[in-house]
Amino acid sequence: MIAPEIATRAIEIRRDIHRFPELGFEEERTAAIVERELSELGIEHKRVAKTGVVGVIRGGLSGKVAGLRADMDALPLTERSGEPFASEVAGKMHACGHDAHTAMLLGAARVLQASSLRLEGSVVLLFQPAEEGPGGALPMIEAGALDDPKVDAVAMLHVDYRLPTGTIGFTPGICNAAADEFYITVQGRGGHGSAPHTALDAIPCSAAMVLAMQNIAARETDPFKSVVVSIGTIEGGYRNNIIADQVKMSGTFRSQDPEIRETLEGRARRILEGIAAAYQTKVELRVIYGYPPVYNDPMLAATFKAYLAEGHGQLALASPPATMGGEDFAYFAQRAPGVLIRLGIRNEAHGSVHPGHSSQFRIDENAIAYGIQTLVAFARGVGSGSVIGGEANPTSWAGFVTSHNL
Repeated sequence: MIAPEIATRAIEIRRDIHRFPELGFEEERTAAIVERELSELGIEHKRVAKTGVVGVIRGGLSGKVAGLRADMDALPLTERSGEPFASEVAGKMHACGHDAHTAMLLGAARVLQASSLRLEGSVVLLFQPAEEGPGGALPMIEAGALDDPKVDAVAMLHVDYRLPTGTIGFTPGICNAAADEFYITVQGRGGHGSAPHTALDAIPCSAAMVLAMQNIAARETDPFKSVVVSIGTIEGGYRNNIIADQVKMSGTFRSQDPEIRETLEGRARRILEGIAAAYQTKVELRVIYGYPPVYNDPMLAATFKAYLAEGHGQLALASPPATMGGEDFAYFAQRAPGVLIRLGIRNEAHGSVHPGHSSQFRIDENAIAYGIQTLVAFARGVGSGSVIGGEANPTSWAGFVTSHNL
C-alpha cells in the first residue's frame, strides 16, 4: 500500500493543477510544478517539446528500464463540477483527469526515488503536453525522451468512470480508437427567404449530409467492427429571412481497424458529393489524420495483470471493453511494448459518475493512492524483469503494423 502522506501530497498537487488548467503546449505553470517537485526529490530532469518534462530515476541495481507517462493538458470547457477547487480560468477545465495523472506520476516518483538504492533498473518519467491536441507524444519521442536510457516497456494510467474506485482495468490489443478530424464546406447561392427557388440553399443540403453520413457506420460497416461518425459543429446562415449560401461543419471519424480507417474518407466523399449534386451545390471535404489506435501489448498486459494479482491483492482487476476515444499514448506504444491501464474512479457518493469531457466531471480522489501503487508496481516489475521478458515480443505493435500494412 502507498503511505497516506504520499497520497495526500498527490491530492494537494492535483487540486493546485486543477485550479489553473492550461491547454496544449501552454502548460508552463504545470510543467514548473513538475520541475519543482522533481528537483526537491533530487530527480534529474529536462524540458522537451516546449512544455514537456522528462525525469529519470536511476536504480541502484541493474535491470530493465520502465517508462511511465502522464499527460498534463486541460480542455477548453467551462467547469460546472461544483468542486471547491474548481477551475479559476474561464473557459478551461481539467475534464479528463490529466491533473490527476500528473499528480499520481509525481507520487510514484516520490516512492521510487525514496527506494532507488534498492530499485532494479531505471524509470523514465514522461510528463507530456498537448494530449488533447495537437499532440505532444511525437514531439517528446523526436526529442529523444525514450532513448537515454532506452525504455524497454511503457505504461500510462487513465481514469475511467466506468470502473469503481479500487479497480484496475486491462484491455489487451486495441483499446482505443484512431481519432481523425474532418471539415466540410457546402457552397450554395444565397437569396431572399421569400423566394427560395431563386437560390441554392446550403442548409437543407447540409442537413441531408449529416443524416446520410451516418450510413457509413449504420449500413456500410460490418456490425462487428467499430466506427463512429460524429458531426460536432455546424455554422451557417445570417438571419431568419436570408437563404444561406454557405455552411461549414466539422466532425470526427473514430475507428479501431486500420483497414476500415483507410476507407472512411473515400466513403464520406462519395456521399457528400452525391448529395451536393442532388442539391446543385458544391462541397469540399478536408480530413486531418490524427492519432492511431492504441495497441496494448497482449503479453505485457497479461504479465502485469498477473503480477498485480499476485502481489497487490487489494486491487480489483477487470477487463473493460475498448473505447472509441483517441489517445496519443499510441505513439509511445509503437516504440516499446506498451499498456494503457484504466484506473477506476466511479463513486456515486462523491459525484464521480460523469464521463470525461463533461463540464460536471469529477474524480473520486480515493483512487489516487491506487493509481500511485499501480505505477510503482509497473516500474518495479519491469525493472526486475517480472513483467517483460528478455526477447522481442512476437505480439508487439511491430507485428501488428506489419500484418495491417501500416
